[in-house]
Amino acid sequence: MNRFTDKVVIVTGAGSGIGAATARRFSREGASVVLVGRRREKLEEVAASLENEAFVRPADVSKLDEVEALMREVAERYGHIDVLVNNAGVAKSGKVHEAAVEDWQQVMAVDVDGVFHGCRAAMPWLIASRGAIINVSSVSGIGGDWGMSFYNAAKGAITNFTRALALDHGEDGVRVNAVCPSSTKSEMSEDLLKNEELVSAFQQRIPMGRVAEAEEVGDVIVFLASHDARFVSGVNLPVDGGLSASNGQPRQA
Repeated sequence: MNRFTDKVVIVTGAGSGIGAATARRFSREGASVVLVGRRREKLEEVAASLENEAFVRPADVSKLDEVEALMREVAERYGHIDVLVNNAGVAKSGKVHEAAVEDWQQVMAVDVDGVFHGCRAAMPWLIASRGAIINVSSVSGIGGDWGMSFYNAAKGAITNFTRALALDHGEDGVRVNAVCPSSTKSEMSEDLLKNEELVSAFQQRIPMGRVAEAEEVGDVIVFLASHDARFVSGVNLPVDGGLSASNGQPRQA
């Protein structure tokens, strides 16, 4: 079933992880996918794996002028924009008085400003198409983590920004939702998931007993963008194997 035939879908952070998995799923369902990221070579690798036509467009989402130029180019190329997936993100750890100020600025520039830039620049075309936005937040945006205050603050901002946009643009026919994954196998988490003690802690706290595959998050993003979710807006949907239901308590024997 090709739910996205003749639809144009923009995915940021598309060079790996959740972004790449999401792009592949949209492509399998007939979409023309615009792959956005800072590393052209990674985007080209993903484009080569897609089943449908794709457009590689490097851009830094932390720069509003680049994002505005991207949206104009996509609209001129295709004539419309139907779905925006704001997935690009970075994570930095450390206690607030120990971590570098530059780390805070980078996390806010990419994770928060990048989402704002994408939504602002794409909104006129999404209103015209009565399209959808899916932001990639995190369970860290609906709860706290030790040593991740910068990331928590950024994802918390995305969580509430998603709600606010859904309220402001519901009458325009634009649906705005977010996914809130827990630990997911990706390039960004690769080093963390090499830590056996940390992985064991995740397994004890996630009721399903494992971290997520990127494809499992991508499938939910595609659902939220689809006609099947046509009356779903303003939702921050955990994709966390039951973690948020458990309040982070370890599994009982």
